[in-house]
Amino acid sequence: MAKSKKNSVPSQAETKVHAPSPSGVTAPMRGADVVVRCLELLGVDTVFAYPGGSLLEISQALTRTKKIRSILPRHEQGGGFMAQGYARATGKPGVCLATSGPGSTNLVTPIADAFMDSIPLVAITGQVFQQFIGKNAFQEADFFGITLPIVKHSILVLDPAELPSAIFKAFKIATTGRPGPVVVDIPKDVQQAVFTPHFPASFDEVDVPGLALPSRADDAVLQQILQMLAEAKRPVLYIGGGIISSDAAAAAREFALFTGIPVASTLMGLGVLSPEHPQSLYWFGMHGTVAGNWAVYQSDLLIAAGVRFDDRVTGSVDKFAPNARIVHIDIDRSEHNKNITVQLPVEADIKDVLERLRVLAKKTFFKKPDLSAWMATINEWKKQYPFPFAYDAGRTQHILPQQAIQALYEESKGGAIITTGVGQHQMWTPQFYHFSTPRTFISSMGAGTMGFGLPAAIGAKIACPGATVVDIDGDGSFLMNIQELACLAVEKIPVKIFLINNQHLGMVTQWEDRFYDGVRGQTILGDPKNIGGPENVNALYPDFVKIAAGFGISGKRVLHRENLREAIREMLSHDGPYLLDIVVPHSEHVLPFIPQKKSAMEILTR
Repeated sequence: MAKSKKNSVPSQAETKVHAPSPSGVTAPMRGADVVVRCLELLGVDTVFAYPGGSLLEISQALTRTKKIRSILPRHEQGGGFMAQGYARATGKPGVCLATSGPGSTNLVTPIADAFMDSIPLVAITGQVFQQFIGKNAFQEADFFGITLPIVKHSILVLDPAELPSAIFKAFKIATTGRPGPVVVDIPKDVQQAVFTPHFPASFDEVDVPGLALPSRADDAVLQQILQMLAEAKRPVLYIGGGIISSDAAAAAREFALFTGIPVASTLMGLGVLSPEHPQSLYWFGMHGTVAGNWAVYQSDLLIAAGVRFDDRVTGSVDKFAPNARIVHIDIDRSEHNKNITVQLPVEADIKDVLERLRVLAKKTFFKKPDLSAWMATINEWKKQYPFPFAYDAGRTQHILPQQAIQALYEESKGGAIITTGVGQHQMWTPQFYHFSTPRTFISSMGAGTMGFGLPAAIGAKIACPGATVVDIDGDGSFLMNIQELACLAVEKIPVKIFLINNQHLGMVTQWEDRFYDGVRGQTILGDPKNIGGPENVNALYPDFVKIAAGFGISGKRVLHRENLREAIREMLSHDGPYLLDIVVPHSEHVLPFIPQKKSAMEILTR
């Protein structure tokens, strides 16, 4: 969007300021109050805001609203991830606020993370006075320009009268079509300006030139998909995060059950079909199931819905599903033929396509393909390489990370919302904590951002106060946003932290073990001269239980398997926030594993 022109507005001395009217009837208002009133009208109930000089007016306006809860993160990045946790758990846009310069640039990582995973996020940032823009003023940064490659849209508001439409446009863009982040950068003088605003009555009143509305597939295209399915001998339905974003989980499940087609998911698409369902291949990709990877590789028809053919799923693209005809259904045409060449690209809303496919199949007396031989082959793979993948818990008295997560799944009866950091624990989590409900596995996928787990859990718990929310984290990832323990304690948010503590950057050490002869390149988080671990408890540091206690949060360290389940029960039953520090060996590797540039048939299982 072009930067808006600056118009003259009445000064505060010339016009009396009134608080926003609940009836929607407007009177002269300060720009900051206009921003907050827009958020109220848009149904926002929570914002994650870190104050600063260029955001002071909006921060003060937030103290005057009775409809919006303002959460203070202890770092702007934490606030961005809290907003993401809120958005991922609900589907509603998350809102975060920061001041200019370093405050706004600290939001770059969560904005880029939301962009990669198509998460609706609205980031409102303060900017220096307009007269100082471009002059290297104190705490100035060109946030409009900085964020252009990692947003759906950036808006720099220079005309106060355009504030209402700018905020409404941001929410419309963030939630229309493929979701994503939008930035609204507001100079301090625009926040201070006093004027009589016009609030849009709805999204329909807001014109966004170039905003693509979802297309609708022709019946002829749907008939072509059904014909391809009828001819297939080895079809697979490959689903991703777009299924969750479009609330199409039920439609995907019903289409799969109606046709009998096996379903392979990405990690972003978990929760559509129970892992125990006969048609489920659960998730596939670098650390996914053997059956899922082999089924996709050997398929003759791949119906890809709401996916982007990420490299962690495809492996070597020239070895991905080499004999399959591929149908790619996605709302974003830019994804078609970007990573993988497909035979039938379909630009349309996934939910609409899947629902209409089933209706059309019934109307045209669609003959379902005989998949008995294909399912028999898949079932043999499942028997040969069962999932979860086996691990040898008997070789040590200490707790293995796989064992810990499996115990959490059993003790929580699979009913928690789980967030994770990034690393080995992130992969072990969906392997040993099975997800059968959408929006219950919340993790940074495309960007793979360490430090995501704790703040995302805070956002998810605020969004879903009746749910049990557990952050399964690694010690390396947890340390990156550990300051949010303060937010957790002060706001009395009863998130549980399930810390898999191996004193190493586990995923990187796994690659070092396999490809670099075990040479450690700054991957030991403890003192390399006195490395801790289950065998040397006194050398373990930091002491996460003591750190949590310093924030007023209860916790416990557990070392031996006989104490694990009792400790988990204590954590889950605790009324407030709780940290369970589980000390594990660093020698475990995540398996299965497809090395980069290899095909699914070259998957490593031991």
